[in-house]
Amino acid sequence: MLEVIGAGFGRTGTFSLKAALETLGFGPCHHMLGLLERPEEIPRWRRAARPGPADWDEVYRGYRSSVDWPGARFWRELAAWSPRAKVILTVRDPRRWYDSAAATIHRAAMDPSPAPTPVLAEMRAMSREVVWDGQFGGRFTDAEHAMRVFAEHNEAVRREIDPDRLLVFEVAQGWEPLCGFLGVPVPDVPFPRSNDQDEFGALLREHVTGAAPS
Repeated sequence: MLEVIGAGFGRTGTFSLKAALETLGFGPCHHMLGLLERPEEIPRWRRAARPGPADWDEVYRGYRSSVDWPGARFWRELAAWSPRAKVILTVRDPRRWYDSAAATIHRAAMDPSPAPTPVLAEMRAMSREVVWDGQFGGRFTDAEHAMRVFAEHNEAVRREIDPDRLLVFEVAQGWEPLCGFLGVPVPDVPFPRSNDQDEFGALLREHVTGAAPS
C-alpha cells in the first residue's frame, strides 16, 4: 500500500513533490512522466478508468508514494485502499495552473500529429481517457469549466479527507511543512524545483530522441 497519496492535479508542483518525497525516503514515487520509461504500466491505468473495481495492488506494485495524474483522479479510491497513507494536496493559483497545463500536458496529449513513438501514442490515449475526457469531460479548452473542475476537486479533497491526514501544500513553502507533516527531519539540501514548461518539453524530447535535455 502507499504511504503518501498526492491528490493535486498535474502542473501544481507535482514533479518537485515527487523529487522531494524520494529524497525523504518515500520512493519510488509514481508520476505520469515515469510512464514514458515504464510503458507496461499504461494499460493498467486505462483499465482503472473503466467501470468496475481497479486492482490497485497491481497498479502500484513497487511504489511507496504517488503524485500527479493519473493517480490524482482516483484519490478517493486510493485513500480508501491505503487508509494509513497521508494525503498531500498541491495547490496553485487557478489561472496560472490552467495556463501552464494548457501549454504543456494538454497540448502534448491532444497533438493531432502522429506520435513519434508507440509509447507516446499509448500515453496520449491513456491521458485522454483518464484525464482530459475522464476528469474534464472533454471540455478542458473551456477555461472556466476547467478551472471550476480544479476548484471543486480541491474543495472535495479538503472536505472529505480527515484534517489530521491532509496537508494542503504549495511547493514554494519548501521542506518545513512537508517534513513536519510526514514526521521526518528536514534534509540539508535545497528543496527540488523541477518541471517548469521548458523542462517538460525537454523531458519529452529526451524520450523521443534519446538525447539528454539541454
